[in-house]
Amino acid sequence: MQPLDLAVIGNCAVAALISRQARHEWFCFPRLDAEPVFNALLGGTEPARGFMDIVLRDQADSRQRYLRNTAVVETLLTDAAGAVVRVVDLAPRFRRFGRMYRPPMLVRRIEPLAGRPRIAIRIRPSFDHGADPGRHSIGSNHIRYFGADTVLRLTTDAPLTYIAQEAEFALDRPVSLVLGADESLPESPDTVARNTIAETEAYWLDWVRGLNLPFDWQEAVIRAAITLKLCSFEDTGGIVAALTTSIPEAPASGRCWDYRFCWLRDAFFTVGALNRLNATRTMEGFLRFIMDAVPDGSDGPIPPLFPIAPGTPVAERIAPALPGFRGDGPVRIGNAAVGQRQNDSYGAIVMTATQMFWDQRLSRPGDPALYRQLAAMGRQAERAAFEPDAGLWEYRGRAAAHTHSAAMCWTALDRLGAIAGSLGLAAEAQDWEQRAAALRTRILDAATAHGGGWISGVLEGEPVADASTFLLPEFGLIRATDPLFLRTVEVLERRLVRDGIVLRYDHSDDFGTPEVGFLVCTFWYIDTLARIGRRDEARALFERALSWRNHVGLLSEDVHPATGALWGNFPQTYSQVGLILSAMRLSRSWEDGLWRAS
Repeated sequence: MQPLDLAVIGNCAVAALISRQARHEWFCFPRLDAEPVFNALLGGTEPARGFMDIVLRDQADSRQRYLRNTAVVETLLTDAAGAVVRVVDLAPRFRRFGRMYRPPMLVRRIEPLAGRPRIAIRIRPSFDHGADPGRHSIGSNHIRYFGADTVLRLTTDAPLTYIAQEAEFALDRPVSLVLGADESLPESPDTVARNTIAETEAYWLDWVRGLNLPFDWQEAVIRAAITLKLCSFEDTGGIVAALTTSIPEAPASGRCWDYRFCWLRDAFFTVGALNRLNATRTMEGFLRFIMDAVPDGSDGPIPPLFPIAPGTPVAERIAPALPGFRGDGPVRIGNAAVGQRQNDSYGAIVMTATQMFWDQRLSRPGDPALYRQLAAMGRQAERAAFEPDAGLWEYRGRAAAHTHSAAMCWTALDRLGAIAGSLGLAAEAQDWEQRAAALRTRILDAATAHGGGWISGVLEGEPVADASTFLLPEFGLIRATDPLFLRTVEVLERRLVRDGIVLRYDHSDDFGTPEVGFLVCTFWYIDTLARIGRRDEARALFERALSWRNHVGLLSEDVHPATGALWGNFPQTYSQVGLILSAMRLSRSWEDGLWRAS
């Protein structure tokens, strides 16, 4: 079993994490980045509050799965006598009255499948990040749970007194629970639950039918695609890096961060994955969010991350009432990286926006006005390429001129040349191309480690092995077959790869020497192997990476080389994106796989 054996439900407004035992352990309300009213995930080893669960008398077994090609979770609980309880969980998402219905709501249906099980239903939200246990009041057909600023309403056809008292009762009929905003339901809980389950299941089945899938590993790609969509906040188009905060990167590491924000550097890869999947609506919403969030050619560094709801505070603080994942803290709310200088942001924006100048499916294509906005960023990128920054690994106690940041600045100039050419601005295109060529030469000269003949992760000082250099051919800075890059791969394999698991770097940072592999780095390595002609090795390692997924096929941020255990915030968008892109690269074609065509 994994430390993060959790299933995710959501509807692109809210999301919840559910354990194998059908316990809701994480639920931010009323948005993906809001305060968690279910926070048992960070409540220590035996949290007294912050969850919703079912206690089955004499429970002997539990099994959990997603209904095929959906975000609907089914958990089967079995007692010692063979009685079985079926629990179905979802967040409603379907079309109603000509628009998408996605309320901040959880729906749970509890059904007896065999025998006469005896259960207790426990609903124990807490507020103010665990500091306020809250209160509750009973109405005619509902229970209200409230803190100082938040009110939840449970509407149910289960006995209210039993729920309020957490008393045991015999489950002899299905019962339904609808938990969300303090609003009355227009229909009975049973009708709402049955209709919502049917319509939400139908929505996801139809959404998956529209995906462009590789021939191989379709089930894994579908689950990654659905999970990626569940990390999107449809109201603004932003996509969070993960649904959680402060799950440590490794045990007792102190590396606990809030990932419920949208990082610019993720944009290029996320848009690439959504494009290949043909998930155009999610992609278009994300593109709109990125371009609306970025200042209009303003001077000064661009923040590397943005809240999914503009104006939401991002300042980092500690939540002392929550002891942390398995008691391993601290729990951080907000992220201090927002104030860092990360020079790769310029390239991330330009590369993301480049899609808008070629993709004819988009309702908002790129135009000369957008090009002028991007050109201002390109000029900033050229100036910033060799300036010290925190880098993509967001070092908190050091700054350097990082190769990855410089390469991303180069991509801004390179793509602006292509965009100017597409707009018929031949003179400007030529100017960008010349500037890009000069910057490329300068970067590769500075990044080549002194006397070693390989590309360092920093442009000055002692050579650094950095997994981000696997990406340089992806950006186009260097060919994958270039001898310089091939020597770099050899060095990175020797220093960063642990039985197929790839570390970000092997030097000490603000918190010591990293001990876990960053999952997306493994996918970058897999893609590199495929590029340099080691395709069989790449496929074998990809299969192994799939084995690190949890019981329902999800990935977090990190994996421990010694145990294979998942750590870090969950589910990690970057990891899902890496899985999708590697699968697309390595899969056989449909012609080859299905018809053996040559």
